[in-house]
Amino acid sequence: MTFTDHGFRLASPGRPGVLLIHGLTGAPGEMKFLAKKLHRRGFDVLVPQLAGHGADQAALLASTWRNWLASVVAAYDAYAQEIDEIHVAGVCVGGALGLALCALRPRIKTAAVYSMTFEHDGWNMKGWMKGAWLIQAVANLPGVRRISFAEPYPFGLKDERLRERVAKAPESFIEGALDRLPFGALFQMYRLGRHVERIGRDVHAPCLILHAREDDMSHPRNAWRLRKALGGRADVRLLEDSYHMIHVDQERALVADMTAAFFGAEVEAPARVAPVHA
Repeated sequence: MTFTDHGFRLASPGRPGVLLIHGLTGAPGEMKFLAKKLHRRGFDVLVPQLAGHGADQAALLASTWRNWLASVVAAYDAYAQEIDEIHVAGVCVGGALGLALCALRPRIKTAAVYSMTFEHDGWNMKGWMKGAWLIQAVANLPGVRRISFAEPYPFGLKDERLRERVAKAPESFIEGALDRLPFGALFQMYRLGRHVERIGRDVHAPCLILHAREDDMSHPRNAWRLRKALGGRADVRLLEDSYHMIHVDQERALVADMTAAFFGAEVEAPARVAPVHA
């Protein structure tokens, strides 16, 4: 089994750092827009690859949420040898892992979570997907865990141009990402969510929770559920023109700006306009 590490870093020596964490079946490349925007706002940015990712479905199934978390902890510990102030942000599973990391590493300054998913209960999810209790009961059984499924159209994207790109070539939309989700990995996702609820009171870093009001995969109630679970300050903000993939969808620039501001970036100076001479 050959793994390809798609992780990357946008270095900015002497600046605060941001650890960006991609989602389940995703890859570091999905965080590129956010990484570049945060880098321009004065942050050093590290985007590691989660354990079990960067290969195929078999590799993903060989990993658990504890392996994913261990890879995030390892990335943070190495990063913290160079950077004193570190913030963490992630989408869906990546956001949950970021919070689990905060409980283990209380030096983390602040956190941001995009599209938190305790349940797949969005408006576009099939009835069986909404039965988290049933999935947790059967999804990791030997005859079931290897069965995989593709995310349904519109793939978490309100941006029509992007969703048509995914529809035509899902395997090439994000380099290194998988276009199907095995039930065994979904089982691990739910286990991680329950872990976050158990340890939420140990997360004292201020947290920004961003969620689309029209999220097709996870209803906004997931955001409020997360806020209730956390022990520190947690601000929930709903977006009006995106679906699940808010970090790459139509409001990605707004997501980046809100994240940068929450992490303490200086306000961007307005562009200077040359005077007009008659």
